[in-house]
Amino acid sequence: MSAVEREGAVLFKGNPATLLGPDVKAGDAAPDFKVVDNGLQPVTLATDAGKVRLITVVPSLDTPVCDTMTRRFNLDAANLPDSVVVYTISVDLPFAQKRWCGSAGIDKVQTLSDYQERSFGLNYGLLLKDLKLLARAVYVIDQNDKVAYAEVCSEVTAEPDYTAALEAVKKLV
Repeated sequence: MSAVEREGAVLFKGNPATLLGPDVKAGDAAPDFKVVDNGLQPVTLATDAGKVRLITVVPSLDTPVCDTMTRRFNLDAANLPDSVVVYTISVDLPFAQKRWCGSAGIDKVQTLSDYQERSFGLNYGLLLKDLKLLARAVYVIDQNDKVAYAEVCSEVTAEPDYTAALEAVKKLV
């Protein structure tokens, strides 16, 4: 079964791009996924069950906007309670993610890689068909695995609404 194609769902550097997978919105049940952490251990929706999950999604940590976004959420994460986990998901290899986090001083955000199965990208409708990278997005998943907030950036190279995402988290804790 092939994934739903959403032509022109986002722009990439001003050009329409096709996303594969459903358009996940606030109020939906959070789709499951299987990604790996920097030690190649699997992480799924159930890994941090019962916690609020702030999931930020980037094409690659080695690009300027992704770097800025992840550093910003790392700073914001320092002010969140332990009942909140912050993930940044990309298709970067786990080894590259670990190296980047070390050089950037990232210690509050857990980087996760969707390089193996692209299940996060496909299940959340974020896989850029032609590039096989993930589109930029932010999700807040509540303690009951429901999507409380969803933002897919209309231009992949643009930053998300940090304030709105953090407000959505604060409403749940």
